[in-house]
Amino acid sequence: MNDMTQLPPFPDRLSVDPRSPYYDEAVLKHDVGIRLDDKERTNVEEYCISEGWIKVAAGKARDRKGNPMTIKLKGKVEPFYR
Repeated sequence: MNDMTQLPPFPDRLSVDPRSPYYDEAVLKHDVGIRLDDKERTNVEEYCISEGWIKVAAGKARDRKGNPMTIKLKGKVEPFYR
């Protein structure tokens, strides 16, 4: 994975949920990391670079469909390949 030219570019918005319209399997095949305000986050469910937010799971809470409840954190979002 040293050759960065073969890696797909990051979309403005990306989700790890396959049911989301922002899900991109080509990007998620690789090990993706997210920094929010220069701090690496490991529990990111979705991000948006242009709007400057990420969604993270809120503990073990689930909605009525069994999906994790999320909270939105705002700041400078930087995706990167590990």
